[in-house]
Amino acid sequence: MTRVVRALVAAVGIAAFPFVLGACELGGLHPIFPNPVSPNGQDIFTTYLWISVPAIIIFIGVEAALLWVVLRYRRSRQPANYVPPQVHGNTTIEVVWTIIPLIIVLGIAGYSFNTLLKDFQPITNAQMEVTISGHQFGWDYDYENGVVVHQEGTLAGEVTPFVVPTNTLVKLRFRGTDVIHSWWVPAISGKTDAVPGYDNFSWLKIDQVGTWHGECAELCGVGHATMQINVQAMNQADFDSWMNQKKAALASPSPSK
Repeated sequence: MTRVVRALVAAVGIAAFPFVLGACELGGLHPIFPNPVSPNGQDIFTTYLWISVPAIIIFIGVEAALLWVVLRYRRSRQPANYVPPQVHGNTTIEVVWTIIPLIIVLGIAGYSFNTLLKDFQPITNAQMEVTISGHQFGWDYDYENGVVVHQEGTLAGEVTPFVVPTNTLVKLRFRGTDVIHSWWVPAISGKTDAVPGYDNFSWLKIDQVGTWHGECAELCGVGHATMQINVQAMNQADFDSWMNQKKAALASPSPSK
């Protein structure tokens, strides 16, 4: 019995490891359990929980049943020539352990698909639109008003932030200019591919001031690791001031050489 308890404790510890890891901040990222700051980030977080928690429970249950069978029917405890109960050909059992996993998998697929439809489609009620273009190796943020923030990748320091106002529904259009990239800021949204010749969509609505970090999630070449992302949310007044500075810089004549 002691062995069974120890084995169960070990299984629970292994299953709990992702939760512990997710509670630790790694390089500014929470790769498993982000703290959502946008509704679609919250949707991803909730979907992860609704899939992971039942999966862990099922995993622990299966491992516990396996350990019980191994220990209960081990040869040293049985008489010579002992044959354990046989269930092969039991139609009821085979139907049950086929139908139940099928229902679980279809439930996960339906729930996930519904989240994808809600969070990765072009929205029609956006208050602002930004086109995000991935290139080797960085990002361009086009605010559709002449202002474009060019952000080249680096590992030497903080990259130029993508600035948005708080409490504003921002439509995001993703494009690739050379190869496929993937824009991923865990606290804000799921991974969205930037594909050459094809537009993908998402959105965000950040409810607090702050800066959140992400990275390119698609291996896109030797400089892939440099494609870091900073999303900075400002209150509306500060954002307007920032945008006016960008527009003024565009209007200023370039210095003569």
